[in-house]
Amino acid sequence: MSQIHTNDKRIQALANGCIAKGDIDKALYQQYNVNIGLRDLNGKGVLTGLTDVSEIRQNKIVDGKTIPTDGKLFYRGINIEDIIAGCSRDNRLGFEEVVYLLLFGKLPNKQELEDFMVLLSDSRVLPKHFVRDVILKASGKDMMTALAKAVLTLASYDHDVMNLNIDNVLRQCLKLISLFPLLTVYSYQAYNHYTNGESLFIHNPERCAPTAEILLSTLRENRQFTELEAKVLDMALILHAEHGGGNNSTFTTCVVTSSGTDTYSAIAAALCSLKGPKHGGANLRVMGMMNEIKYNVKDWTDDEEIAAYLNRILNKDAYDHSGLIYGIGHAVYSISDPRARVFKGFVEQLAEEKGVMDEYGLYSRIERLAPLIIAEHRKMYKGVSANVDFYSGFVYKMLGLPEELYTPIFAVARIAGWSAHRIEELLNVKKIIRPAYMSVCKETPYVNLGDR
Repeated sequence: MSQIHTNDKRIQALANGCIAKGDIDKALYQQYNVNIGLRDLNGKGVLTGLTDVSEIRQNKIVDGKTIPTDGKLFYRGINIEDIIAGCSRDNRLGFEEVVYLLLFGKLPNKQELEDFMVLLSDSRVLPKHFVRDVILKASGKDMMTALAKAVLTLASYDHDVMNLNIDNVLRQCLKLISLFPLLTVYSYQAYNHYTNGESLFIHNPERCAPTAEILLSTLRENRQFTELEAKVLDMALILHAEHGGGNNSTFTTCVVTSSGTDTYSAIAAALCSLKGPKHGGANLRVMGMMNEIKYNVKDWTDDEEIAAYLNRILNKDAYDHSGLIYGIGHAVYSISDPRARVFKGFVEQLAEEKGVMDEYGLYSRIERLAPLIIAEHRKMYKGVSANVDFYSGFVYKMLGLPEELYTPIFAVARIAGWSAHRIEELLNVKKIIRPAYMSVCKETPYVNLGDR
């Protein structure tokens, strides 16, 4: 039997019918005060839940007026900048203690952290032949699809998959948190071998090693990495671990969890959400844009030449003709994204170690110039600034990470937040999430088949 392709005339004709009937008059959204994307006309999110996992602050109220401020991000009430400062002061990697903080609501002491590292290591065991039978077979370029497939398949090996008691859900979450680095890297190694023809190697992780070190050592054939490389990757994981309950993938976790389904299904759904280019693919868009800027801007130190090209991008005359400068602006933050603010110093250190300070200088100039240029072009209800994705792709490139892993590494970090929100949802909300949709369909009489 022949395969049906997108360019099949039958599919195209039916698709035209979908488009003709499915296009709703945009004026109706305003007429019925529909909060598209669960955000009001001022961009403020519609309140749909409560959370104790994290908090985003981007403004303050003065004399009854909302005043934009430098953004702040709190994990369980603790400022993320203080967490990173503490890790830097002690010269240690901190992602695992952030996972502990998000799950259990407090920072671990030294013994609790050591015990938690052992627990994660004990959980980092794949079923027998899983790599051969699941990961190495039907490999493909899309690592997020591979990751979601692996997560759903793991459900088949769980003896208590549908048990929603918190101890069982925590066991499942810890298993996925511990396995995500391996599932991600092994899926890439399979693709790199079967599609790109490169040598296949599957490294076992070091016992009780931090996640950042596991990612680097299992990805590289020689397993070698520098202290700074591990530190900067760990920093990226910390900054991406959680970002409030309203981001798309976390909300997806809560929506699917509210139905009473299992942990694997909820996390797979979150992965499919993060896969979308409007969510997890932002740093890839930044990298594509930056590659074009580097090619077309001859003098990376010339503000006028850089500004001229940014204007072309905004005028839809360059890059992907979307009119967007990727990595600049955020749905929540205005004056600054705290993740980008704290990340920048470590990015500079890595750029110096890698000998690419000229490229780092170009990033810095765009970060400074882009908000000014955007303000000239568009009426904005809030300011814009560089977000964390503006720099994360550059970091991953300096670390030698393949672009296919950029979004999966986001997932390696964010599953910590997803897990915390899933547990919080199960503990506090007993109703299925079901928002209202207003029908604008006109009643139409049924016509018998012979009369149509």
